[in-house]
Amino acid sequence: MHCHLNVRETVLKRARITGTGSCVPEKVMTNADIEKFIDTSDEWIVTRTGIRERHIISDDQNTSDLATTAAKNAMEMAGVTAEEIDLIVLGTISADYPWPSTACIVQENIGAKNATAFDISAACSGFLFALENAVAQIKSGRIKKALVIGAEALSRIIDWEDRNTCVLFGDAAGAVVVEAVEGDRGILSTHSHSDGSYLELLYQPGFGTRHMPTEEALKNRNYFLQMRGNDVFKVAVRMLTEVAIEAVEHNGMTMADVDLFIPHQANIRILEATAKRLKLPSDKVYINVDRFGNTSAATIPLALDEANRGGRLKENDIILLDAFGGGFTWASALLRW
Repeated sequence: MHCHLNVRETVLKRARITGTGSCVPEKVMTNADIEKFIDTSDEWIVTRTGIRERHIISDDQNTSDLATTAAKNAMEMAGVTAEEIDLIVLGTISADYPWPSTACIVQENIGAKNATAFDISAACSGFLFALENAVAQIKSGRIKKALVIGAEALSRIIDWEDRNTCVLFGDAAGAVVVEAVEGDRGILSTHSHSDGSYLELLYQPGFGTRHMPTEEALKNRNYFLQMRGNDVFKVAVRMLTEVAIEAVEHNGMTMADVDLFIPHQANIRILEATAKRLKLPSDKVYINVDRFGNTSAATIPLALDEANRGGRLKENDIILLDAFGGGFTWASALLRW
């Protein structure tokens, strides 16, 4: 697809989420299951992370499969056909291949032949970075309908012998259809930031072009995600708080105006510490980390779809989305539902 922008015809539109969808693998891995192969306990995991179980992809599934199902569910809710989709942006750090993008695979799977498709690599902030891109293209007049996806198969890139990280992560996908609309309802603003100086606190060393898949690299377990959890925690809470406040203040609001806060589901301690700093009561904070663990770019669209289908989102509600991930990256979005 080729995009041509005629400035004279451009009218700044509002971008609004018109459909949500998600997909989690059938297989559930509980803390009791993890106890069987690594030295840990359900009590230890729950106390430190709030996670009780996570979903794990089957051997014959891939990230694109989860993403495709989530996308179809979102499109069905929005009443949008594949041919109407102008853009597919997919946030992931566990793509099917280094290239081409998993978004191109989803495009083929759903038959969205008119869509431009590409991935965004921003770790756990990937969905909000992707959403920001789609919103900008809609507001510029370049496109009318976008599919924004966060999808991960993190079970494929975590070290199942590292008890500090393997208990944290799960697999899932979430998607939204974003359309150009008139009126006050929609995505009010998006905000994103990055700081590469923290790279080695949370990253996957191999296998890109810096660390090739040599025998030594395999022996050193370079392929797997690596994280210095305590260091990440301190920065994450501060940045999640700052970017949440940025979104609210940008729109002339206060935290009291927020009806539902949907943060990245990293672990319960980060969620509680952030909500406390923002002075948000627990009934305004959406939490599902106990059932899915940290699914990186998928956590926010998965939670948004759950909240939507569960009747938690009412017309004109103010919804605050907030994420933090490796890079470091952090981002927020404020929505009038």
